[in-house]
Amino acid sequence: MNVTIINIGDELLIGQVVNTNASTMSRLLTEAGMEVKHTVVVGDVYKDIWVAVDEALRESDAVLVTGGLGPTKDDITKKLLCEYFDSELVESEVALENVKRIFAARGYELTPVNRAQALVPKNCEVLNNDLGTAPCMWFNSDGKVLVSLPGVPFEMEWLMRNRVIPKLQKTFNTDVIINKNILVQGIGESFLSDLIEPWELKLPENVKLAYLPVAGMVKLRLTARFPNGTNQTNLNSLLPELYKLAGQYIVGEDGETLDELVHKTLIEKGKTLATAESCTGGNIARLLTAQAGASSYFKGGVIAYSNEVKECALGVKHETLVAHGAVSEETVREMVEGVRERLGADYAIATTGIAGPGGGTPEKPVGTVWVAVCSKDETVTQLMHYGDRRQQTIDRTTNQAYSMLIRLICQKH
Repeated sequence: MNVTIINIGDELLIGQVVNTNASTMSRLLTEAGMEVKHTVVVGDVYKDIWVAVDEALRESDAVLVTGGLGPTKDDITKKLLCEYFDSELVESEVALENVKRIFAARGYELTPVNRAQALVPKNCEVLNNDLGTAPCMWFNSDGKVLVSLPGVPFEMEWLMRNRVIPKLQKTFNTDVIINKNILVQGIGESFLSDLIEPWELKLPENVKLAYLPVAGMVKLRLTARFPNGTNQTNLNSLLPELYKLAGQYIVGEDGETLDELVHKTLIEKGKTLATAESCTGGNIARLLTAQAGASSYFKGGVIAYSNEVKECALGVKHETLVAHGAVSEETVREMVEGVRERLGADYAIATTGIAGPGGGTPEKPVGTVWVAVCSKDETVTQLMHYGDRRQQTIDRTTNQAYSMLIRLICQKH
């Protein structure tokens, strides 16, 4: 089956808000075995929304619409769909109970404006929105389906995962999609492609390989598609040959990102981590602590931007900084060992460098970075040169640190 996504909102058209809904919906639909045919963005203009809906229903099996469902005057989607499907607005008991529940939980008084959110076209099915007051509405039309979802990203994603996709799969008996990620670090995309070409050419016809380069690493994604009810290929059986060709660069499997892999590895091994960051400014710790359960392994971190903090908080020797500078192997080694010992962690990460765009010297140009990881018994350091793009340097340094940590942990266990 194929799907058209329509995202509504003036703020999306003028670039005031990034349209993350489109990418999230496309990813979830693709993973569920559905083909996204078009993604359309329209403003809060009645005629434009009508035309987009009409064209999408002619061309696709299902149309998913987000936005325009709140209590304000520019939220016109519900009224438009009521007219398009030749219906009338009625108060949905399911939607009203949901609105009352949410307002009671937040200690708010239910106003007539908010009660009006329980009004829906009579010929739609309400899919309960557990996270918000805007209803999710399902329409059937001549064998086609249109689903109207709220535009709030976390509400939309919850509804997609828990209400919309399961119902679409059942309605259209969609293909089964299986994905497997292999995280590769330390080799460029083109070099990797040349290296694994013999393996790639032998992949089964129903298995596709995608190269997804991000910040100093490449994610290989294997995607296999099977008609519902048929035998499924075990993607793990395809990996031994890949490891023979590129095993030295493979950091791990079944993670979307390296920080997710670090998170998973530390939890599985029952080990703890501390961080000491200079040029990355806390980015390494931020990504880890954004994940639920990080408290089980993350001891804490120090953002040691100045030399004074490197000395007093991490125990870097003054003589080391004078002799070698803040951006040096000697300094990063003392940073990583100091933070691990002071915070009582099994492992530690440290970074120091010149993120730019200024501050470089002929000896240490912008983009010069030292990364270190350590355990009680071993310290590993690495010099990197990333160029003068500040955010790119921060992101690539972060992934380099994660990769080094995973390799250190896995060689010990």
